[in-house]
Amino acid sequence: MDKNIFKELHNTLSGELLTDKLSTTLYATDASVYRKIPLAVAFPKTEKDIKNLIIFAKKHAIGLIPRTAGTSLAGQCVGEGIVVDVSKYFTSIVHLDEAKRQVTVQPGVIRDELNLFLAPYGLFFGPNTSTANRCMIGGMVGNNSSGTTSIQYGVTRDKVVSMKTILSDGSEAEFKAISKSEFEDKIQFKNLEGKIYKKIYKELKNKDVQIEIKTNFPKPKIHRRNTGYAVDALLDAQIFGGNDDLNLCKLLSGSEGTLAFTTEITLQLDVLPPKLAAMVVTHYRSLEDCLADVVPVMKHDLHTCEMMDKVILDCTKNNRAQLENRFFVEEDPAALLMLEVKANTEEELEKQLRSLLNTIERSGLSYAHPVLKGEDIHKAIELRKAGLGLLGNIVGDMKAVACIEDTAVALPDLKDFIGEFTQIMKAYHQDAVYYAHAGAGELHLRPILNLKKSTDVVLFRAITSDVAKLTKKYNGSFSGEHGDGIVRAEFIPIMIGAKNYELLKRIKSYFDPNGIFNPGKIVDAYPMDEALRYEIDREEPQITTLMDFSDSEGILKAAEKCNGSGDCRKTAVMSGAMCPSYHATKNEKDTTRGRANALREFLTTGAEGNKFDQPELKKVFDLCLSCKACASECPSNVDVATLKAEFLYQYQEANGYSLRSRLFAYNTKLNKLGSAISWMTNTVYGSSFLSGIAKKWSGVALERSLPKVWSVDFDKHLKSIKNQYAISKDKIVLYIDEFTHYLDVDLGKDAIEVLTRLGYDVQLFYAESGRTFLSKGFLKQAQKLAVSNTEQLKRFAEVGIPVVGLEPSAVLTFRDEYKRLVADKEAAEIVANNAFLIEEFLAQEIAQGKLQKNQFTSEARTVKIHNHCHQKALSNQKVTFDILNLPENYEVSIIASGCCGMAGSFGYEKEHYDISMQIGELKLFPAIRKSGQEVIIAANGTSCRHQIQDGTKRTALHPITILKAALLN
Repeated sequence: MDKNIFKELHNTLSGELLTDKLSTTLYATDASVYRKIPLAVAFPKTEKDIKNLIIFAKKHAIGLIPRTAGTSLAGQCVGEGIVVDVSKYFTSIVHLDEAKRQVTVQPGVIRDELNLFLAPYGLFFGPNTSTANRCMIGGMVGNNSSGTTSIQYGVTRDKVVSMKTILSDGSEAEFKAISKSEFEDKIQFKNLEGKIYKKIYKELKNKDVQIEIKTNFPKPKIHRRNTGYAVDALLDAQIFGGNDDLNLCKLLSGSEGTLAFTTEITLQLDVLPPKLAAMVVTHYRSLEDCLADVVPVMKHDLHTCEMMDKVILDCTKNNRAQLENRFFVEEDPAALLMLEVKANTEEELEKQLRSLLNTIERSGLSYAHPVLKGEDIHKAIELRKAGLGLLGNIVGDMKAVACIEDTAVALPDLKDFIGEFTQIMKAYHQDAVYYAHAGAGELHLRPILNLKKSTDVVLFRAITSDVAKLTKKYNGSFSGEHGDGIVRAEFIPIMIGAKNYELLKRIKSYFDPNGIFNPGKIVDAYPMDEALRYEIDREEPQITTLMDFSDSEGILKAAEKCNGSGDCRKTAVMSGAMCPSYHATKNEKDTTRGRANALREFLTTGAEGNKFDQPELKKVFDLCLSCKACASECPSNVDVATLKAEFLYQYQEANGYSLRSRLFAYNTKLNKLGSAISWMTNTVYGSSFLSGIAKKWSGVALERSLPKVWSVDFDKHLKSIKNQYAISKDKIVLYIDEFTHYLDVDLGKDAIEVLTRLGYDVQLFYAESGRTFLSKGFLKQAQKLAVSNTEQLKRFAEVGIPVVGLEPSAVLTFRDEYKRLVADKEAAEIVANNAFLIEEFLAQEIAQGKLQKNQFTSEARTVKIHNHCHQKALSNQKVTFDILNLPENYEVSIIASGCCGMAGSFGYEKEHYDISMQIGELKLFPAIRKSGQEVIIAANGTSCRHQIQDGTKRTALHPITILKAALLN
């Protein structure tokens, strides 16, 4: 299609309309196995924009694919028309009615953020998906989402009170519960809304049609049901012989945007659940034993009944963020159940807990059943929530494929259903992943397939077909909560019968006669084994890299680990740092997912030669701060910072290295030269006129202050300190990195003094880590340093002398990138295991009783910590917290700050300055401004301290400097 036709549409929209290759590529996939390149991506700002999109789509016979977070597993939000993303502008909480316990929202409101808003009112929205910190209400309605809480609070369909929509002719209609008399009025309307009511009534009043529906739809007791349109739910209306008012929201919920375009949703809320909770985690040696316990435990008033199998649990072993959440797992279970009870009093909680434990012990099927309380419950739930994304950790092309992962059956049928399912899988010589909502009769069952191979694509269809028939045998739902999308829509005729399917097609035509709303979903379905993310039986591109990506079988597969779960789309309101640039821009290209998808796409489809040499890749990596949050927070461990370093190297090898990149990359050498004449250098840096010339010449933001350089003889200082204090402890190597050597020289002196006064036999190691080279893609130079440093650092490791460093971005390079740069993997591993942040080392010493509180002041002080992103990703924040708690009257807390926004050279660059400061303003700057001047701000990153100074005019101190001031002797 000629894209010039979009000029007409562009002029009518107040929002954005994108047709460029990068944008359409980014929206070609979701969290499913499908890939469809859209013609355009629209970001409407107003209802008028949506009307104009509908009119345009109708005129040109183009489909509109509604999208919020894009985490659908069945392909609901991919298509070849215009993707309409409402996640950017339709994000308002419109109205809260406390009396009715109802809230009205736009479809782009995030579920968890809605509940943060509601919490002060004692209310919450019950349905709780594993993606709740980024999934949006519009998507939850479209999929009729359920989540872990459905056994207590029902599914999304149960909570929808009314929906404001725009119909396929551009007219507005609000759907809500209407009485029989109101219905009589509605069918008199001459507009499209009136015709819809009239046609639906004509269809469903027929007794034969009602019998057909009741006979062939999933069992009513299955509350997780999203197969086709919920016409069975409409039969409860008075006009069809039931007791309820008629509410077409029941039909729209789960319709995947195929019937109307929703602009506002009113939800029924629940009172917050009891605050006291306990979770029993039952462990099993077989899946059969686990499933056999579901029915008896569900006789209790559970708030959670979730299952994880060994495959998922094993994935958590390799995920940095989830490893600590495994604390409750005993031995090596084949499966476990998470069973949560809640109560308003301790007495009632203990009563429920004893009763549940009695049932578990009578069963005798579980070999362990630890009880969790407080924060430990949250950790366990986070482990389960990470399940979908963690499946992406499977190395190679074999993946746990979402095709039959949404089956729901009546609870008494669950064990038999799984038994037959297992036989099907054995017949195909397949392993499967079992996890999810056991208490609701729904398990997410995934075969492990390689959809790059035609043989496995055949299995993809065959297994899906057989399981569809099995689900029908039990009158179950093939789509419990994840929707039909593309993967399951083709099987709706099997699930509900041919006559009912024809009814769905007619209903679709009443709402959308021209078929513009999300075509190919639910009715007239796209084939489930076409338009897959990967070209079948393709010859895999051979991508040569300087860094070693063998742990992922190459850089392409490292990018392919992203399965689209969208954890990177959580906003700054949520905990964590991933992705700071997305937090600021809300653009898909600035997510981990966006960057991984773009890299995968262009490395796969790019021209011959240097496949990295593409402007779209330069654009998508431009705002990556290399914070490494994705290395730990992404369930699939997609490390975009490392991917970016390789990209920059490859791209610059083809296009040359800019002057500014060279200046930043070789910053250490320049600082060394500048420190030799520090008085002159600092005079220039301190002069607004002279520094302004330097900034303009080098492309640095004029608003940014420049760090001063110094020349210090650290060996002389160490000798002086050693002469004053007795050595009582073992040898330790203090790493003087490039930042400490020339910029943060007082910090180096402070560290020498603290360690020596504490009795350590300190020796110094000077080296440039290579961080500046890595950040600008100068990989050959970084590799040279890595090899040299590894050879030297190995000597300390071999004799058991720990190496401790002050700057996280420098010392953690030994643990991270050196493993990809150094050919001697054994040496790199030894060095990595012997390199510590100074906080890590001291925290370990505290744990071993080698440091005491009485060595420090008893003066009361308040300290707030902002930790470096690399520490959060590759180490942990608690070590900093622990060492600053050494002084007994220090009140220490960690600022929930995310990334500071500086990220080395990023915040200096003139085109990035504004977004750098915008990121700082999201959390960090406001938290510091709220702190009184008497509060000590701790920050262990040199960039972080600089950003805090520029953004708040507050001086932040490294934890070692704070400890130095607190030392008594």
